[in-house]
Amino acid sequence: MKRRDFLAGSLALTGSAAAGAQHNGTIRPTWSSLADSYVAPEWFRDAKFGIWGHWGPQCQPEAGDWYGRQMYQQGNSFYDRHIGQYGHPADTGFLDIIGTWKAERWDPAALVRRYKAAGARYFVSMACHHDNLDLFDSPHPWNSTRVGPRRDIVGEWKQAARAEGLRFGVSNHASHAWHWWQTAYGYDPIGPRAGQRYDAARLTKADGRGKWWDGLDPQDLYTKPVMAPPDGFTTVEQMEAWLAATSGRWMEFAPAANLAFVDGWLRRQKALVERYDPDLVYLDDYGLPFGPTGLEALAHYYNHAVERSGRADVVLTGKVLSAFQRKAMVEDIERGFSDRLRDEPWQTCTCIGDWHYNRDRFVEKSYVPAVQVLQRLADVVSKNGNLLLSVPIRGDGTIDAEEERIVDAIGGWMRVNGDAIYGTRPWRIYGEGPTDLSGGMHNEGQAAKLGAQDVRFTTKSGALNVILLAWPNSPVSIKSLSTSAIGRIEKAMLLGNGPIAVQHNAEGLTLSLPPASPGAMLPVIRLDGNRLALDA
Repeated sequence: MKRRDFLAGSLALTGSAAAGAQHNGTIRPTWSSLADSYVAPEWFRDAKFGIWGHWGPQCQPEAGDWYGRQMYQQGNSFYDRHIGQYGHPADTGFLDIIGTWKAERWDPAALVRRYKAAGARYFVSMACHHDNLDLFDSPHPWNSTRVGPRRDIVGEWKQAARAEGLRFGVSNHASHAWHWWQTAYGYDPIGPRAGQRYDAARLTKADGRGKWWDGLDPQDLYTKPVMAPPDGFTTVEQMEAWLAATSGRWMEFAPAANLAFVDGWLRRQKALVERYDPDLVYLDDYGLPFGPTGLEALAHYYNHAVERSGRADVVLTGKVLSAFQRKAMVEDIERGFSDRLRDEPWQTCTCIGDWHYNRDRFVEKSYVPAVQVLQRLADVVSKNGNLLLSVPIRGDGTIDAEEERIVDAIGGWMRVNGDAIYGTRPWRIYGEGPTDLSGGMHNEGQAAKLGAQDVRFTTKSGALNVILLAWPNSPVSIKSLSTSAIGRIEKAMLLGNGPIAVQHNAEGLTLSLPPASPGAMLPVIRLDGNRLALDA
């Protein structure tokens, strides 16, 4: 909880141009040019909360994450489920699942209205996952306007988001398709069909004649066998070890054996930007993919924004960024925490269930509850970040009743307490409390430890907002809010309730709250007093 200098409440501008300011030159595809030309826009810093439609054909089986890859791995539960629901993957592959995905009940306008009511200030549409099916009108032949729903998923999400006055973003996960899909070229090591290659290894364009995918080449979907398992495996363990050591790694480099895929990825990414004008692009990559190709994509995005509006007031996110990379783009922490108050704006992405819809979550009532989402939001915002929340969508395009309940509960809290979130900036420290959160990705299970003694701060309009991460049943003492730290408090207001009495002295600030009303979750106390003392 180190002190930070937030005198301007934003990143310092570097170089002669910055996002949000007029830009007269061309941004070059180099880290130095990008870093000298960018600062995260104020709309993003003010928005704080977005909802993500992480939805595509892998939601159709309603089985959870990475169905497309894991259905081709004998010994995996997804393989077993696929055998029971669809048949053997040598006969019925992921291509066939795309053919069954119709999104027949999808109403993007209704969903986005609900998300706006939940407090979202931006909405993000998935544009393509590792399964390599573009969900927009794309130069890639395998896209949702030609197969599956035969609808422009990104275009319809955009129309709905813009109609509600929300900023609009897209997520692109396709850079990993070239290695992610190599399981589809494998085979069963054991059993009655041992050695028989799966559908990706046998299908050609000619096989689609007269079928729903007539004219399309399955190799363009499955990306070609550049890292396929060799013949001869006779145990599941051998196959698993091979896949883990080769295509199972998270690779950002350009594959020498498939440079055409890299060229295609760049064409698709540029088309996504030019046709849909997104305010935010989420890349599911560590840094940028494919070396100079990734830099070209980033420069193209910023230059497109400048050409459109004269300002590079857009956001592109990547993961595990270096300090220098964070000057050129925004870091995203997937399903994890920051352990500190960050100088640069950032984002964490998380989900109330699996990234792809899993019906077991509904049956077992195992979604992340609204209170934990709000704890994450308060923690992230206090550390200068945004929260992007995925609400998994069923194959038919709807969300289930449990998800509706959670989304609506988030909205109820935001309507009362949103002033402590939207448009705020961090205080001198992010907060205090007994729970230490370690930073990094995929460690959000720590949230279960948070309680009423964990406190987070935000500032706005000269006030200091104090957010308790659970409703206390006894007084809460906050040492960092002593009289020497913040001066005299003129008024303390429990949002949604009214004034409360406080004890304020050199030892800290003690809050005594009334009992929680039904459905109450995180209490927020607004402190007004000496503005210069409260501001960051």
